[in-house]
Amino acid sequence: MKKLAAEFLGTFALVFAGTGAIVIDDVSGGAVTHVGVALTFGLVVLALVYAFGDVSGAHFNPAVTFGFWAGGRLSAKSVPPYILSQCAGAVVASGLLRLLFPAHATLGATEPAGPVFQSFVLEIVLTWFLMLVILSVSTGAKEKGITAGIAVGAVIALEALFAGPITGASMNPARSLAPAVVSVHLNHLWIYLAAPALGAYLAVFACRCVQEKDCCRMPFKSAA
Repeated sequence: MKKLAAEFLGTFALVFAGTGAIVIDDVSGGAVTHVGVALTFGLVVLALVYAFGDVSGAHFNPAVTFGFWAGGRLSAKSVPPYILSQCAGAVVASGLLRLLFPAHATLGATEPAGPVFQSFVLEIVLTWFLMLVILSVSTGAKEKGITAGIAVGAVIALEALFAGPITGASMNPARSLAPAVVSVHLNHLWIYLAAPALGAYLAVFACRCVQEKDCCRMPFKSAA
């Protein structure tokens, strides 16, 4: 239960701060700025990794949970409660933002700015890179080091900086699901549910190419 509580609270904080920055940027006439929004996402994840990493592994993202399971780092029975806790925390965060900003139309929901295929492929690549970094910094002695939170937060901020204007740089189904459901903007939600899962899956293969073979099992081999 402590692990699930950590995932709930961490995802709540991530969605509240990250999408809250988008909402506040809109209602304040751009005071936060795109750079500020990207840094908000990166910094909140950095803080949460240090706050809850030793409790739950600091996933806060169904795609990351899926990637850890596919790579043999997480048991199959842990996946559903982790994802439910993450989605619940995200929905509560978006619900609170709706209460605070009732006139805002989207609550920071992710939408493709260009062709659907473009955003779909970008989300796959963005999540692939994020998951590859997470798998790499959570292997061996580095797992307890101070670099994990910095690395993961930096990747999220980096990807939000350059890809945010096109896709919203979600990389996280829970982060996209919650504002979409609460604001009832569901048109392109499937992109942000399917693409991150595929990107996380592909990252397991990449991790095996550059790390020791025992860093990850082959996806879906002897899943338990």
